[in-house]
Amino acid sequence: MIIRTHYTSQITKDDAEKEVTVAGWVHKLRDLGNLKFIVLRDREGQIQVTLKKGVTAAELIELANTLREEDVIAVKGAVKPTKIAPKGREIVPTKIDILSKIVSSVPVSVSGNIESNLDTRLDFRVLDLRRPEVLAVFKIQSKLVEGMQEYLKRGGFQQIFTPCLMGAASESGSEVFPVVYFNKSAFLRQDPQLHRQLAVIGGMDRIYDLGPSWRAEPSHTPRHLCEHRGCAVELGFITDEYDVTRVEEKLVQGSVRKVKEECGEELEIIGREVEVPKAPFPEVRFPEIYGILKEFGKKIPFGEDYDRESEAILAKYVKERHKSDFFFVNRFPFKAKPFYVMRVDEEPQWARSVDLVYKGLEMSSGGQREHRYEKIMEQVKEKGMSFVSMQWFTEPFKYGAPPHGGFNIGIERLTMQLLDVENIRETTLFPRTPERLLP
Repeated sequence: MIIRTHYTSQITKDDAEKEVTVAGWVHKLRDLGNLKFIVLRDREGQIQVTLKKGVTAAELIELANTLREEDVIAVKGAVKPTKIAPKGREIVPTKIDILSKIVSSVPVSVSGNIESNLDTRLDFRVLDLRRPEVLAVFKIQSKLVEGMQEYLKRGGFQQIFTPCLMGAASESGSEVFPVVYFNKSAFLRQDPQLHRQLAVIGGMDRIYDLGPSWRAEPSHTPRHLCEHRGCAVELGFITDEYDVTRVEEKLVQGSVRKVKEECGEELEIIGREVEVPKAPFPEVRFPEIYGILKEFGKKIPFGEDYDRESEAILAKYVKERHKSDFFFVNRFPFKAKPFYVMRVDEEPQWARSVDLVYKGLEMSSGGQREHRYEKIMEQVKEKGMSFVSMQWFTEPFKYGAPPHGGFNIGIERLTMQLLDVENIRETTLFPRTPERLLP
């Protein structure tokens, strides 16, 4: 039988005199002589347990004297309405069980009395997660993903699971992690891209995959991870890349709306407000982007991709012009994109490749894929890739592939930007970076 009968959030002042059992960690202790207070914390919040000399059994008061912050306890007792306790209720205990005692001092402050630097907090991430403001971030992240899934389910998208081990790199370049796979070479995937495309060609024309991807970038910025999670969507029988962007903006709206409607308490804990973005999101595209950047004093050679500074400039431009924090960047230079993207037939220098940018940071990359076998083979050659190593992917295109496209939106980055968090490690449960592989 489960120890608790209620989480703390399920107990209200209307439950007066009701007997409940709560279980969690000792968050704070206060001793006022004749009164002792235990603030118990679980995943849903906190509740005050009040012990009074002459009212509470003496053995419970003696037991309370032995408690330390972060001991794990279960408390059985009656709910009492009160004006001084959080949410107007407290528990007067009839039984306290110690489930686990700490054996040494906690190395980081859970109650928030002492602020630790981020590296220390990540070293002791398990303890850091006990802080209400940290836990709130991951509750919000969970709701973001839940909102995505609800939208996709309503839209007829099927969830699939694609492999994380690849026999060949999914993109040209060196940003891959090699792994030993029996007597062969393999790689951790950079993106679930290629297998999503094959699923669409196989007839599963509206699908999504939730899972990790890896990039072997020795990057130490506050916005990069070596392992990140994404919601990767693919759909077939599209007209062009705009069928893809319409899906993505509705997915974002659904996820943010879910947070706004169901995470009021968590947003209050971290002091944030969120607004559901208006659609359609504005779009800027190449080659017009070069002129926009030039107006702001930024010169990019014609035909070249932009840099991080340019992304921030475009965000400022869109915010001033369209009053939107979200926008799409379309028609990137083909030479800067992977082999599988579709070029604009009448202007082959540009690709039907679309990034979603939010508050000046890329959230996703996507667009329309090339579905014509001859074109794909031309682009494999142009990118200097091996026909043999890519045959597993290109061969099925011989047998009829519908026009299709998709995107992969980063979950940690979306959480980071939505909550105005400065470092993506704050929105990653156990981050993997060039210098961090534990815990």
